[in-house]
Formats: sequence, C-alpha cells, structure tokens
Amino acid sequence: MSVEFDPTAPQPEPRTAVPLTVEKVLIAGVMGAMALITFANVVVRYLSNVSLAFTEEYSIALMVVLALLGTGLATAAGRQIRIGYFVDSLAPPLRRAFELLALGLLVLMFGILLVWGGLMTWDEYRFEIMSGGLENPQWLYSIWLPVLSLAVMARAVGRMVRVIRGEHEPEPAA
Repeated sequence: MSVEFDPTAPQPEPRTAVPLTVEKVLIAGVMGAMALITFANVVVRYLSNVSLAFTEEYSIALMVVLALLGTGLATAAGRQIRIGYFVDSLAPPLRRAFELLALGLLVLMFGILLVWGGLMTWDEYRFEIMSGGLENPQWLYSIWLPVLSLAVMARAVGRMVRVIRGEHEPEPAA
C-alpha cells in the first residue's frame, strides 16, 4: 500500500549552518512593512482623499526582497518549485542526481542574476540614477537583487552538500 504525499503536512526543517529563522524573521518584517504601507495608504486616502502613491516605490522593492527571501527559504528546505512527475518515479539515486542537477541550474541562474544585477546596480550608482517617484538613488533598491541572489546561491549550495552527504533524500511528490 502506497502512502500518499500530503503537501499540507508540516515538513521537518533541515539542519543548516545559518538557521532558516533568519529568512523567516526577515520575511515577517518585510510583510509587516508592506502591510503598514498599504494600511497607511488606505487610511490616508479614506480620511483625506489624498493618495500616498509614492509609497508604491517602496512596495515594489519590498516585493522583490520578499520573493528572493522566500526563494532562499524554499531552496534550503527543499521546497523549491519543480516538476516531479517523471523524476518521482525514478530510483532514489537517480532522484538525487536530478535534485543535484536542478540545484546546479538554480545556482547558475542566480549567479547570472548576481552578475547582471551587480552590474546594473553599479551603473545606477555610477551614473547617479534617481528613482522616478521619490528621487531616491535607484541603487538603494537595486542592491538587494545581487545581495539576495548570493544568499539564494549559498542556500542552494548548502542543500547540494546535504543531498550529496545523504542527509536529506529528495522525496517523491506523489
């Protein structure tokens, strides 16, 4: 009798060098900031008919930070998006090989984001590009792309090490 995989069941946290609590706390802070910005915008608009549209700049930057933090957390925990229909039917050694291939490609993709995001941020700093709404230096928003891409890469490499050591067997998604 096969046991079906329940994606809603709590999954054990992997043992990582840097605790996953770091990302969890940062994600909670970013989501709280986004909620406060949205709440302030609604209250001010309701009470005064004035829009705080300039806060959209902060919200967009926070959404990018949130997505990258969530990617790092999901990668470290082995919950990144993947298509497992064919891979899940393979034997565990082949599943492990495909897991390592996927993590290697993830490192490559975020490496590209690191380089190109770093070059973009450097250009914005060097040419003193200002943001459209608030006239803040644009690089203050862009710097998070290469920084958090590096963090995602570190989480992926850490997961690769754990998979190679056999500390976590990739489970079929059923």
